[in-house]
Amino acid sequence: MPKFMNLTKVVTGVCTFSYLNCWDAKAINGGTPKFSVSLIISKSDTKTVEKIKAAIQAAYEEGQSKLKGNSKTVPPLSAVKTPLRDGDLERPDDEAYKGSYFINANSGTQPGIVDADRQPILNRSEMYSGVKGRASINLYAYNVNGNRGIACGLNNLQKISDGTPLGGKSRAEDDFATEDDEDFLD
Repeated sequence: MPKFMNLTKVVTGVCTFSYLNCWDAKAINGGTPKFSVSLIISKSDTKTVEKIKAAIQAAYEEGQSKLKGNSKTVPPLSAVKTPLRDGDLERPDDEAYKGSYFINANSGTQPGIVDADRQPILNRSEMYSGVKGRASINLYAYNVNGNRGIACGLNNLQKISDGTPLGGKSRAEDDFATEDDEDFLD
């Protein structure tokens, strides 16, 4: 057992990366630019789901003074925002989220990005929304202008395999995979 165990850090099982911004930080609604990903976790991956729930609980306990703020009491965990969400309830029209939970993770610094053999991925086309992989995330309490809850930070990403691209945009590799030579000048 390690001397210091971080109970708020989780390495997920294999999940699907969606809304992947791992190369360039992007600002949302004029906010600070961040690197981000939505991790789609199958409900059948109970091991990852339980690890995330335990890390949310640990972040809640660790962050009670922050969550309390100027109040007299710490709000119960059930009363604050938590990052693990149900895809069937919140994204019922999106097939990619069916039968899954999802958690949005972000960071002000670029995540480390490696392949299944833990070798750095440098080619941007290797990482896209739809890739199957694992993520290293950390959960922490926040209290900003009365909004209190548990948030999810993005540490690192590991690509395990290619997946079906999400977002309706096809990949150039797929568009030009056939030798169909339709002569458009005829």
